[in-house]
Amino acid sequence: MTTLPFEEAPPQGDALTPYDLTHLDTYLQLLDDAGTALWSETVRTLFGLDPALEPERARRTYDAHLARARWMSQQGYRQLAALQRRSPEAE
Repeated sequence: MTTLPFEEAPPQGDALTPYDLTHLDTYLQLLDDAGTALWSETVRTLFGLDPALEPERARRTYDAHLARARWMSQQGYRQLAALQRRSPEAE
């Protein structure tokens, strides 16, 4: 289970945010699990939510974070790469 605090919905929009940077591992796990694991098990493991007790919240949280993870894999990664190129640690 994640130990990071999370919002029910990650940020929206076309800009990489501090929230995104903090949750990169979560996004990767969501993408890895999509299509191979039950969403209910993924949301239980990553967010500590019980879909049986909070079905709407669990589904909303899962769907919103998966959508952001897909955005990261299709567009946001460019901004992440640009940050890494500018970072002194990248040299």
